[in-house]
Amino acid sequence: MKSRVQYLQRLNGQAIAQRHRALSQTPRYVHQSSQRNVAVPTSPQVHATEQLLSIPTEPQVAAQKVVLGRLPTSTVLRSYLITRMSSNPALLTLCFNILRRMLDSKSWLLNIERNPVLSQILKKTFYAQFCVGEKKDEVVRNTDFARSVLGYDGILFEYALEVLGGAEPTAAETAQEIETWRKGMLQSVEMAKEGDFVGLKWSGLGRHALHLLQARQPATPEMWSAITAACDAAAAKGVSLLPGAEEELTNPGLEAWTLALQKKYNKDRAVVYITYQCYLRNINQRLAQHLATASQEGYVAGVKLVRGAYLTSEPKDVTFDTKEGTDGMYDALTSTVLKQSWSEAVPGPTPTTSFPRLAIVLATHNAPSINLAKSIRASQLSGPSTATSSLPRLTYAQLQGMADEISQELVQDATMKKDHMAKVVKCMTWGSTSECLNFLLRRASENKEAALRTDETRRAMGAELWRRWKRGVGFA
Repeated sequence: MKSRVQYLQRLNGQAIAQRHRALSQTPRYVHQSSQRNVAVPTSPQVHATEQLLSIPTEPQVAAQKVVLGRLPTSTVLRSYLITRMSSNPALLTLCFNILRRMLDSKSWLLNIERNPVLSQILKKTFYAQFCVGEKKDEVVRNTDFARSVLGYDGILFEYALEVLGGAEPTAAETAQEIETWRKGMLQSVEMAKEGDFVGLKWSGLGRHALHLLQARQPATPEMWSAITAACDAAAAKGVSLLPGAEEELTNPGLEAWTLALQKKYNKDRAVVYITYQCYLRNINQRLAQHLATASQEGYVAGVKLVRGAYLTSEPKDVTFDTKEGTDGMYDALTSTVLKQSWSEAVPGPTPTTSFPRLAIVLATHNAPSINLAKSIRASQLSGPSTATSSLPRLTYAQLQGMADEISQELVQDATMKKDHMAKVVKCMTWGSTSECLNFLLRRASENKEAALRTDETRRAMGAELWRRWKRGVGFA
């Protein structure tokens, strides 16, 4: 274990050195100064501003000005204020409680749908931070900005609709829930462009679908018709579907449905992925089984790696006791799939079983894991051209409104620009204000620990605001 930690630390150090070399070669964008930062006389006002923004040391500020220079100042300020709130447990809990009361309220004053003033306040703050739009024209306009100005290679569209359970539905209610899901999925695919992704939330199919998944039963013909309609549309347009993982009660049924779709649609490319939550102790075994099946049956395995979102509700014996355990699993699986080689963590069924063709999505805000992946790819890119041509497709994905410093560093990275099989996407949720805020509150409640871990983003945004303020008053 000690040697593994030392190995990862060495890789991380190499990746950081590569990052600084890449930043020095990156062209400048809006809000970037052509001069180095210089020392200025300090004053009580300056000290107060530094303390408010929690800025890092001067060399870190210099690095951040390149990374975040593309973001509009309004976005940087909003991100700083929201992450400052989310990194404080008391403020985060208070905010959750207020938003929940608004979403559940029936009164005109507090109801988001009935009070236009309150609706606009939330639309310009929390909704704008984490969501991309309500209607097609708004979604397309905002995603085009993300591509053309912010430099993202693609978008992961997430429809905010989902079902969490409730009373057993009637046949008419089940049919309506399936049709609502089908329309939302097809609209997401319609808004997407070739190479984009669409999140697929199985529980959004309705209460009966959730029951079938938990009972490990097949989908009904009506459900399967809606599912294949979404897959057909995605396959025809060059879009990929990313089904999300659920709690372990639901995952076996979910994976059975998804594996059937992979066998049907992933003949030439990964149309459908499976999400693997690395806080699960046995997730490496399931990944090994799925990769072996893909190898034996000759289809492309779509692999999406996440750390996991249901830690507080899972049985304690199925998850790692510490974050270090989860991090170790995530990095071991990342290394295995990037190197396309069976490993101690992900062993093949027999010594002669070939590793399957695959495509990878690393959905993470964890900088060390990203640096590990970048260092592996950099090493592979420096090898013979025959080896480089066989690299699997690799996508880095982060949520809109979170970890922008990581996403922007990736899109501006010199090695990434040379890696034609890698890209960076932002996960953007769309839907009405109420739908999206309910969706975000559920996600934040499920993974409150992650919501609290926003200090790095807060510091990065604070440093960028400080840099822009200094430039605005002539200090830079």
